[in-house]
Amino acid sequence: MRIGFIGAGLMGHGMVSNLLKHRHQVSVIAHRNRTPIDDLVSKGATEVGTLQELALNSEVVFLCLSSSQIVAETISAIKPGLKQGQIIIDSGSSKPQSTRQLAGELEAMGIAFADAPMTGGPEQATKAELGVLCGANPQIYEVIKPLFACFANTIRHMGPVGSGHAAKLISNYLVTGMIALVAEAFATARKADIDWRDLYEAMLNGSGNSGVLRKMVAPALESDFEGYRFATANALKDIGYFKEFAREFGATSQLIAAVEQVFSNAVSSGLAEENVSHLLKS
Repeated sequence: MRIGFIGAGLMGHGMVSNLLKHRHQVSVIAHRNRTPIDDLVSKGATEVGTLQELALNSEVVFLCLSSSQIVAETISAIKPGLKQGQIIIDSGSSKPQSTRQLAGELEAMGIAFADAPMTGGPEQATKAELGVLCGANPQIYEVIKPLFACFANTIRHMGPVGSGHAAKLISNYLVTGMIALVAEAFATARKADIDWRDLYEAMLNGSGNSGVLRKMVAPALESDFEGYRFATANALKDIGYFKEFAREFGATSQLIAAVEQVFSNAVSSGLAEENVSHLLKS
């Protein structure tokens, strides 16, 4: 299949690499970091110069972008190159409300839109071990499911367009809450002169054992605070999206506000572009 991929960064690089392994024709476009683009071109991807060119040459366009606003701006930019029968897939973490609105606009042009955010990180993308939470028309889902199988080993159809992004926000809220708890717990351990390594190794045998704990603390024991590759600013953005989404159902709480405040404080203190493991330094 002819695929255009916009946003071949940390996550996108692994996704595109695996699409190429399955002999799909993938077009990519340069962004601020050329390293992943150059590597993908060396593996068989085609680099194009404009978004419109990418859209014109693709049956399916993947978006792996950082916010709903950027997704909307990108779709606006590629509209001149779009044609009936194409499918656009947003694989980032976006607002379900925005996703549904974009889907309606594109449907009027004869273009299908699906949301397919991922669980897992860059390592899982490279190993083809991501999870996919897809919101799409059932017929469209069956068309794009084989593409997901190139880079994911758990694929779920969550419902109509917007359902994937709703499920992802719920998942990310759980994760960000756990990140905040791990950071605070180990900050308290430091103040109490509790050895981090002893505490961590004991916690691995208890209910506190989790992917978040292992990603954050195990590397930090070796003074590596890049273990959890999730930018603090992106975490704060996702919490804000979740809060807005939860408000639709009257599901506001003090806990949401508390988790949001942890990340807001971290961003204000200069950690916006740092990975969330740096919260352990607090």
